[in-house]
Amino acid sequence: MAGNSFGQAFRITTAGESHGPGNVVIMDGVPPGIPLSVEELQADLDRRKPGQSKIVTQRKEDDLPEILSGVFEGRTTGTSLAILIRNQDQRSKDYGNIKDLYRPGHADFSFDAKYGIRDYRGGGRSSARETTSRVAAGVVAKKIIARAFGGKVIGYVSQVGEIRAEISDPATVTFEQVETLPSGEPNIVRCPDLKAAMAMVELIDECRKAGDSIGGAAEIVATGLPAGLGEPVFDKIKADLAKALFSLPAVLGVEYGIGFGCVTMRGTAHNDQFTSQKMPAGETRIVTRTNRHGGILGGITTGMPLMLRVAVKPTSSLPVIQQTVNRAGEPAEISTRGRHDPCLLPRFIPMAEAMVAIVLADHWIRWRGQQLPEEH
Repeated sequence: MAGNSFGQAFRITTAGESHGPGNVVIMDGVPPGIPLSVEELQADLDRRKPGQSKIVTQRKEDDLPEILSGVFEGRTTGTSLAILIRNQDQRSKDYGNIKDLYRPGHADFSFDAKYGIRDYRGGGRSSARETTSRVAAGVVAKKIIARAFGGKVIGYVSQVGEIRAEISDPATVTFEQVETLPSGEPNIVRCPDLKAAMAMVELIDECRKAGDSIGGAAEIVATGLPAGLGEPVFDKIKADLAKALFSLPAVLGVEYGIGFGCVTMRGTAHNDQFTSQKMPAGETRIVTRTNRHGGILGGITTGMPLMLRVAVKPTSSLPVIQQTVNRAGEPAEISTRGRHDPCLLPRFIPMAEAMVAIVLADHWIRWRGQQLPEEH
């Protein structure tokens, strides 16, 4: 299969390319009766769209969503929900002089090896332009988990180059801290640590002026989750989250909880000890004193905050001259003239949030489908 669909009970299928007419997503398994408007879709698409600040690509796209089906009188109908986002500002001529050259760090060679033909304009299907449709689907998924169990997914930039944010409790970071500075101005790098955010912006701008790019990391936190989402073997929720995040362009690493920090730990230091917590309504909730397990044990959520970290590589498209070869294997030089992000992280955040929300919505619907009503 071509791999253009993701999920089981809540399933998305996408189509579209960087310089084609647009990108579309079809969602199956959307519960009926969920309020959904173009304005709600637009809010997250605006967080992803190009041209939003000096530290992202200056391609101008309005990313206006068109709901084609699955919504009537402002509510989902339960049938397939289709959303189209048209491309408006393609400059395909920027790629004409490199159509037979392989861009370092890009999928040009691997696409030729697989298909024997490729859309060289902006990367075609491998372009991050494809993620507009995923962000739109993520808005629906966020609504599902919010309504189902009060779930919330918040992402932020935790590192750019050597600059690391200091976040004492990731589970308490708010959307407002990520998106807005205390002055009311936009937080263009989407880092809630203000001192680190200022340094990140300076570093990204320095790289942009030098014709270079810089990598970094994002953290994605999901709160309000019930215990019990996920499967014990092949569909562990950690496995589906890893696939979801690795399917995004430029992702080179994913970890959860303590992640690779576990390699130097002893079991006595790594284990999170269980305890109980009295809830306001009087019920008892099982929790852990610490959260090195990142909210997942045995591939199933524990109800503790889900903590994910994602490594994102530097943008591969650079205006500086690099060495490469053409399709015949002959040595050549290449310089990419298109408009590209000097750092992918600020626009990556809504993409990562969307994919995490899609996994959570899918697993919640699957879990509910396994539950029988109580015997009478």
